[in-house]
Amino acid sequence: MYLRLPYTGFTSRFARVVARRWRRVRVSWYAADKEPWLFVFAIGLIIAALGFALQAIFAHNDDRRNVAREEERRNLTCLARNVHFEARGEPAAGQFAVAHVTMNRKASGRFSDSVCGVVYQKNWDPLRKRYVGAFSWTELDALPIPTVTEWQQAWKVAEAVYYRREVRAVEGALFYHATHIKPDWAKDKQPVARIGKHVFYR
Repeated sequence: MYLRLPYTGFTSRFARVVARRWRRVRVSWYAADKEPWLFVFAIGLIIAALGFALQAIFAHNDDRRNVAREEERRNLTCLARNVHFEARGEPAAGQFAVAHVTMNRKASGRFSDSVCGVVYQKNWDPLRKRYVGAFSWTELDALPIPTVTEWQQAWKVAEAVYYRREVRAVEGALFYHATHIKPDWAKDKQPVARIGKHVFYR
């Protein structure tokens, strides 16, 4: 003898009701005018597609802005490091001049097209028979850590020159050297200015 579970009848009745209503929905769907529904469906698809497209565009623009900000930060850091290690202890005019030479090189087309590329560029030296840094500090294994004040000053100079807030005192200058040396290459260059302990050339 089998025991009849109390929910068995309820389950079968529920299934019949659902089947009946599903049939009615299908009949109504086949009999109804489908054009308005298809139009609404198509509009919904278009809106959804536009939403996804706009989201993708905004995400792409955000990524580009983030990449640009990171690149800008790297360039400012490289420029500030060059100002500090090439002209620390120099008057502000000398620090600005070093920053301008760095940016002049970037804009000239004769050097790297990025600030960091200019700062860390290496050139072949036939006398030493090796590649040497364009700026001597880039070849040092150990560098002194700037004080907070020194770094803030170098960063301030770098920002002013990078964003073109400072008038160029050494317009067109691409080279310089310390006043206590007389390199051979200087003979073929046009001097522009002497600022602090550096002479600047076109």
